[in-house]
Amino acid sequence: MSSSRRVTPGPVPSAASRRTGAARRGAAALGLAVATTVTGLTVNSAPAGAAVPVGPVIQDGMAQPVFSSNRNDWIREEVWVETPVDSDGDGRNDRVHAEVTRLRETETAGLKSPVVYEVSPYYAGGNDVANHDVDHELNQAVRPGKGWLNRGGKLLDPAADERLSAAADDSGAGGADASLAASGPQPVISTSHESNWLPRGFAVVHAESLGSGQSDGCPTTGGRNETIGAKSVVDWLNGRAKAYDASGREVGATWSTGKVGMIGTSYNGTLPNAVASTGVEGLEAIVPISAISSWYDYYRANGAVVAAGGYQGEDTDVLAEYVYTRADRQVCRSVIEELAKAQDRVTGDYNAFWDERNYMNDVGKVHAAVLVAHGLNDWNVKTKQAAQWYEALKARGVPHKIYLHQGGHGGSPSVDVLNRWFTRYLWDYQNGVENDPRALVQREDKTLVQYAEWPDPAAANTELNLAPGAGGAAGVLTPDRTRKGKPVTETIVDDATQRAQTLADAATSPNRLAYKSEALTAAARLSGTPRVSLRMSFDQPAANVTALLVDYDQSGKAKIITRGWTDPQNRKSISRTEPVKPGTPYRLDFDLQPHDYIFPAGHRIGVVLLSSDYEYTIRPAPGARLHLDTTKSTVTLPIVGGAGALTPES
Repeated sequence: MSSSRRVTPGPVPSAASRRTGAARRGAAALGLAVATTVTGLTVNSAPAGAAVPVGPVIQDGMAQPVFSSNRNDWIREEVWVETPVDSDGDGRNDRVHAEVTRLRETETAGLKSPVVYEVSPYYAGGNDVANHDVDHELNQAVRPGKGWLNRGGKLLDPAADERLSAAADDSGAGGADASLAASGPQPVISTSHESNWLPRGFAVVHAESLGSGQSDGCPTTGGRNETIGAKSVVDWLNGRAKAYDASGREVGATWSTGKVGMIGTSYNGTLPNAVASTGVEGLEAIVPISAISSWYDYYRANGAVVAAGGYQGEDTDVLAEYVYTRADRQVCRSVIEELAKAQDRVTGDYNAFWDERNYMNDVGKVHAAVLVAHGLNDWNVKTKQAAQWYEALKARGVPHKIYLHQGGHGGSPSVDVLNRWFTRYLWDYQNGVENDPRALVQREDKTLVQYAEWPDPAAANTELNLAPGAGGAAGVLTPDRTRKGKPVTETIVDDATQRAQTLADAATSPNRLAYKSEALTAAARLSGTPRVSLRMSFDQPAANVTALLVDYDQSGKAKIITRGWTDPQNRKSISRTEPVKPGTPYRLDFDLQPHDYIFPAGHRIGVVLLSSDYEYTIRPAPGARLHLDTTKSTVTLPIVGGAGALTPES
């Protein structure tokens, strides 16, 4: 049974020790008069007709839109928050440009609001930049300039463009309220989230990441300075940092409860992960959508230089140049040049540069409740980013939930899902969201299914063996070890001009090896991270290795479900390149991108192995030969129900 309660936030634990607002408005004007107590909140208790403190109305565990939705009733103010870093080396602490939108009641009636906060390097647009050339031999340094794709030009995959996400309303309301005019002296940074959260009593803050727009500092593509810059806004909202208006007058956030929830998509969702990894007090919840948890895994994979889908040849220096939109176009030149050197596109090794950009290192500091959202078909920010972050949070007992959908890059949970999350952790209302099923997965038919957890606890790692085909035709993928047969070596001839989809569809090809299961007698669900263990040798000292997991329908048409890559020179460690000795067999163990997928009855599960991947890897000249020992190679799939779920069609 639903109930409606007007509540005022309890005491806020913050460095500023701010007191909950006590100004009043007439209850009769809102038609509200209640007298009860809710755990964690003080509920208004007053005689009929008496004035009551201003606060949110909570119904069915969600804050209701009872405040004005009229943009003219909102207060907008512009501030520059001082940070403790000087990333542009000008002798002054960098300042982050931010814009606050809050209810008039925070000024006239003592309302204290929690904050929905998004920070982005994209609000000021971007520069036309050239990507690195990818058509060259492995282990070679090639200067940027060829750039067959750039962020300012034609996109290979328009859905992968983070700028679209940065401009859209991440709350899922169908886009930003672009018609909202600024009431302050400067152009509006963004209006996303405002129409959803202001009427529910929240304030909204948008900020420009360091080096972009009107912020100081330099963009460093996930560097420590960007994290500190974004964190400083949370500190300001809790009275621990200073901010100034355009005239230099200090501005406080006395209207804030100090409780902050960060949300955003792509880079805008990555910064919440980064800030949460500092353990900053006051950050109570984050919603990272298509977000990065380790920048190495965005631009590299197991030692291989691998593109973000849709941006072949991009790297940290290219992205930094794209978002470098502050007025001073020279002060950050040396910083971006250093990115180009330190990122190491030659070996692809993990190093101190990447370690600084690995938020997994500090996941133990995260206390904010995390609602992860990711597209199962996002090949820009790949699913490993969400899966490894979520798994680490789960292992540490951090409040967590995951939303996985069938789309690509971007895709927010519904407003109701977000509202329950923010109401629980920002208004501190005990709505029981932490007891809900932890996983919300959109299935292939677009229905939403709730699962207790993700990956599905019933998924069991199922080892499958490879039995060779004949004459280049597909071999057999089977859980039966007795079908492996005598030792056989099969060969792949690298041809980077061939697309993975073409090779997966081909009945025969010298440029790939394919293995298919028997037709399934019942649907089989994969939930988690597939892995391959390959025994391979090479005729050259360097090569790409790519693995695809494929769904073959009854007609033999291939659908690539997920894929993974490795550099055999990094077979022992992603931090160390060791040359390959031609003719010597090596063990290569690597993951494919995590997924959740149901293989329909009558379909076949397939694994396709190739060398270079046209859309993702460096593309050397064709001709390298890779030799696979099928009897010593396996594929492991996390199948719900285990091997028994892969019974062949009779």
